[in-house]
Amino acid sequence: MDQLQLTDFDLDQQLLALPGVSLLIFTSVGCSSCRWARHHLPEQSLPVDRLCWIDAEENGGAVQRYGVFHLPSLFVIRDGEFYGALRSKMSFEAIAVGLEQALARAPDELP
Repeated sequence: MDQLQLTDFDLDQQLLALPGVSLLIFTSVGCSSCRWARHHLPEQSLPVDRLCWIDAEENGGAVQRYGVFHLPSLFVIRDGEFYGALRSKMSFEAIAVGLEQALARAPDELP
């Protein structure tokens, strides 16, 4: 599975251009759940084309635009369209179900 490290400067450009399903994940170095996600999510066979990581501490503009209130925060993007936040436990099964539900919704524009 592909992984990208995004910033305030390239976030929108990348997400609009990337084909397929991207899981955007806001994390922080000081967050133990974030460290767990960073280590374990790439090992999972999630039904996404890529994981897009963004450091919440260093990218305040994106944190504000996406309304991030807790970490890790996950968002679903497919073919440049925004399918909203993914609120689930950090497990393969929960994320897979959450992705299916998110992609069944009508898409919106990126924040």
